[in-house]
Amino acid sequence: MNYNLAVVAGDGIGPEVMEQNIRVLDKVGKKFGHTFKYEHVLGGGCAIDKFGEPLPQNTIDVCKASDSVLLGAVGGWQWDTLPGDKRPERALLGLRGALGLYANLRPATLHEALKDACPLKPELVEGGVDIMVVRELTGGMYFGEKGRKQTDMGEAAYDVEQYSVKEVERITRTAFEIARKRKKHVTNVDKQNVLESSRLWRSVVLDVAKDYPDVELDHLYVDNASMQLIMRPTTFDVIVTGNIFGDILSDEASQMTGSIGMLPSASLGEGSLGMYEPVHGSAPDIAGQNIANPIATILSGAMLLKYSFGLQDESKIIEDAVAKVLNKGYRTGDIMSEGMKKLGCKEMADAILEEI
Repeated sequence: MNYNLAVVAGDGIGPEVMEQNIRVLDKVGKKFGHTFKYEHVLGGGCAIDKFGEPLPQNTIDVCKASDSVLLGAVGGWQWDTLPGDKRPERALLGLRGALGLYANLRPATLHEALKDACPLKPELVEGGVDIMVVRELTGGMYFGEKGRKQTDMGEAAYDVEQYSVKEVERITRTAFEIARKRKKHVTNVDKQNVLESSRLWRSVVLDVAKDYPDVELDHLYVDNASMQLIMRPTTFDVIVTGNIFGDILSDEASQMTGSIGMLPSASLGEGSLGMYEPVHGSAPDIAGQNIANPIATILSGAMLLKYSFGLQDESKIIEDAVAKVLNKGYRTGDIMSEGMKKLGCKEMADAILEEI
């Protein structure tokens, strides 16, 4: 098979971790008989420097015409003084909107080799943590009506939390379909005891669940969910929730994995087109020093193979290679511990390539 991929390497460490991701994808492609063609486009701070805007129309056009999109990281201190709508991060929101990406997948997996790096007590993570947070990405208060007004208490600001039946239905189906390929358990997180938007949310989730009798469904209020993630993390499989709740809970879950440098993500819409990126930022303070952890970006490439192209074996060989490298004691600086062997960004990718 031949696949056309748009590559938005971005800023900071984005280009160097993306380079390693491409090396791994090419090795897997050669092994399984696939060809990946890459078209590099600018987004984020580098696009601001060259074009005066974070997301040029050409970048949108190339991404739309591709089979899927790989993204590195955007942002940096040199653009911090720009107004909100001109900052590098607008490239992410713009691409998600332009590509119709409404489902954000954030896996939080604690590798056995990194269990000592988990901040939780060992008995709480005994048996392993493997959570998939499915977050609605284009609705809720992040995209709802916003404004300011005068009140008898002075100036007030508001952000409206609003969800439609269709928005909830499509993210819920995404979560159930993913659960079917995992442990067949979905936990819906909302705040239906207080919020009208959550009452509609839960009613739609219950309706969709009728089409998936083979998948267990339970519900948690978001405040309780944040506690249960810490108290019993091994009992979760797939969590489905709205934009703001998912933003918070996925970051909480990520802290169990040992380092943000281990965390991939995917943003999906209708069809196979998606955008795949590491959770970490651009880390400009370590850019160009060959010390960044490329694993999150490499695992994002594995997610691309699985979720956009249905290449399960190809995806698994990358995941297994990462696990083998960690089991052999190889570490980048962010996950380094006593007795392990420290590698640079490129050298970590070399080790993963050798396992593939």
